[in-house]
Amino acid sequence: MAAPARRLCHIAFHVPAGQPLARDLHRLFGFQPLAVREAGGWRQLALRSGDAVFLVNEGTGPQEPLYSLDPHHSVPSATNLCFDVEDVDGAARALTARGCIMPVPPTRVRDAQGTATYTVLSSPAGNLSLTLLQRAGYRGSFLPGFRPLPCTPGPGWVSHVDHLTLACTSGSSPTLMRWFHDCLGFHHLPLSPGEDPELGLKVAAGSGRGGLRLTALQTPPNSTVPTLVLAESLPGLNSKQDQVEQFLTRHGGPGLQHVGLYTPNIINASEGMEKAGCRLLTPPEAYYQQPGKEEQILAAGHKPGLLERQGILLDGDKDEFLLQVFTKSLFAEDTFFLELIQRQGATGFGQNNIRALWQAVQEEAARAQGA
Repeated sequence: MAAPARRLCHIAFHVPAGQPLARDLHRLFGFQPLAVREAGGWRQLALRSGDAVFLVNEGTGPQEPLYSLDPHHSVPSATNLCFDVEDVDGAARALTARGCIMPVPPTRVRDAQGTATYTVLSSPAGNLSLTLLQRAGYRGSFLPGFRPLPCTPGPGWVSHVDHLTLACTSGSSPTLMRWFHDCLGFHHLPLSPGEDPELGLKVAAGSGRGGLRLTALQTPPNSTVPTLVLAESLPGLNSKQDQVEQFLTRHGGPGLQHVGLYTPNIINASEGMEKAGCRLLTPPEAYYQQPGKEEQILAAGHKPGLLERQGILLDGDKDEFLLQVFTKSLFAEDTFFLELIQRQGATGFGQNNIRALWQAVQEEAARAQGA
């Protein structure tokens, strides 16, 4: 591996001036402003909830935004993942030797709190770029070049990023898996016993209806990098209308489809977000009427009626349960969304929940077309 990723620093978004993403992250999801930079046509605002940090790059300018790359993309998008590495200069040399494209060479930024060095790497995953950052000893609240903002306690709905899901073109997952392994040290994480890394986990939506292929990747245990999930459509009658194909069409190609945010209490978090005005995705009505679902929810220590009212999905058994709820898209283009996830011993992603999400997105799309 050329540049082992040690920690996720932040996720960067690029939006037009006036787009309300930063406001919504604060008002609807409890993220608190952390630091800001305004220069060269860009307004860059970092927001935090627990260890999860989002950097919203708003506007455009003649130069690249600090610690990122202007993707010149036609729609608002999550366009950059920033990872801590041990040695930026060495990583850049190793990646260049592998033939990687480095649009921003190693660059040093200094302020009164210390120094950070970063470089930006193009990825084969659509408009997604990767920033490699070295900031050992930096004493500021975020990064050099940013003005810290007054620290205000948030509601604590989100503690950290659990996983990152990339929407990929059909058949591209094996190539992407090898690239992330060779360049950043990710390796295959089986989601089912005996899973073939080249095939991933197939989650069929039903006979002839297509579904999803998921391939999960993780870094070594001594790092704190979220799981990376590669998602692509399975062939089927409805494959051109499923959420991955919809994303690829509306987004203009592959990219970061959603971020899974870990919450210590999904009921409190979803209730608080909904009261703040967040739009949550409604699961299929039949989900909570499945045989054994009520007993499964009770075995996990929850009330079936409460989970149904909040649209919370639950999967698992034998004291290993997974709870999830999904937001509607944060952008008018109906692309990127967020997920809240709470784990009670479970480490996977719940095949039944994946099917329910697939169906919920299909029903939401049908309602939108009929409106």
